[in-house]
Amino acid sequence: QETRKEVGAVIDMSTAAYDARDDAQTKMVQLKEKAEKDLVLHAAEMKELQRVIDHDRKLKEFMAIKTQERPSEEIRPYSTRKREDEGSAKRQKETKEERAETFEAAFQQIRAATGEEDLEVLVNTFIEVEDRNFALFSYINEQNTEIERVQEEIAALQAEIAGFRQREQELQWEQQRVRQQMERQQQEASNQAAGYEERVKAVNKILEQLKTGTESLFTKIGCNRSILDDMLGSSCGITDTTIMQYLGLIEQRTNQLLSIQSYLTSKDYDRPYDPREAAVLLLGQKLEGAMQPLYIEPPTTGNNDDDSELESPGTEEERPLTQAELRERIMKGVIRKEEKALKKGFQSYRPQLKH
Repeated sequence: QETRKEVGAVIDMSTAAYDARDDAQTKMVQLKEKAEKDLVLHAAEMKELQRVIDHDRKLKEFMAIKTQERPSEEIRPYSTRKREDEGSAKRQKETKEERAETFEAAFQQIRAATGEEDLEVLVNTFIEVEDRNFALFSYINEQNTEIERVQEEIAALQAEIAGFRQREQELQWEQQRVRQQMERQQQEASNQAAGYEERVKAVNKILEQLKTGTESLFTKIGCNRSILDDMLGSSCGITDTTIMQYLGLIEQRTNQLLSIQSYLTSKDYDRPYDPREAAVLLLGQKLEGAMQPLYIEPPTTGNNDDDSELESPGTEEERPLTQAELRERIMKGVIRKEEKALKKGFQSYRPQLKH
């Protein structure tokens, strides 16, 4: 039961890990697709912005070159500067004219490039382009920041996926360990069951032999089968459930035969009577080695010759005895002989007890 609970818990944890891994993988794929789309869009926007910036930069360079003033000459000493003041106005006039011509040429080039002839419109357009460039630059910075954030999320998801994979591997190891343990337990149970089956076969064999021996003994000693037929309702033979009844009848029949044997032995007057031997014979046992007899003085019975009835059966009416009568007579004779033997033994050993 504990193993089943453990296996169920491991399976639930594995299922949850699988679901979390699938969700993380799905989210990671979505973020990758979004990041790829954003990168493609960002690259297109960057390309367009780069083109506009290059165009504006070239225009600024062109205008800067055209509007660049000549470097001023070093300050002359007062003696020489005075002489040059007269020609300064003329040179300034010429310089203004040259600069005007330069501006005119630059305007012509700008007008040819843009197709706009109004200078104020060109200036406003230039300002608008600069504002748009700044806005695009800010947007690019925002996109770069967003890309960095998405990349950080992707890295975090990848780390989480790596953790799920590690957890999944640990769960697989745990499942393998539990499976191996269950296989070992199953193998042990199978081996134990095989041993029990062998024992059952051996016991069944012994039981069959016991049934056969019981049936043979039942027949040989002449047990009354009709008693079992009346008890069981039919003569179905010895089975696992009826063997005890057969053994009970065999025991009764054996007791009867032992009683008869004891009686017949007691009738042999040439042999000394031993009550212990008679008792052992009645019990169906063997006398193993000699034991010191215990002599106890019994109470007086008043008549020591009560066995005349047993020794001289001819005084009664000569007729066949029933089984009950035969058993009763045998038991009475045995009891009387035991009493006589005990009295004789006590009288023979009384001097030793007194000493």
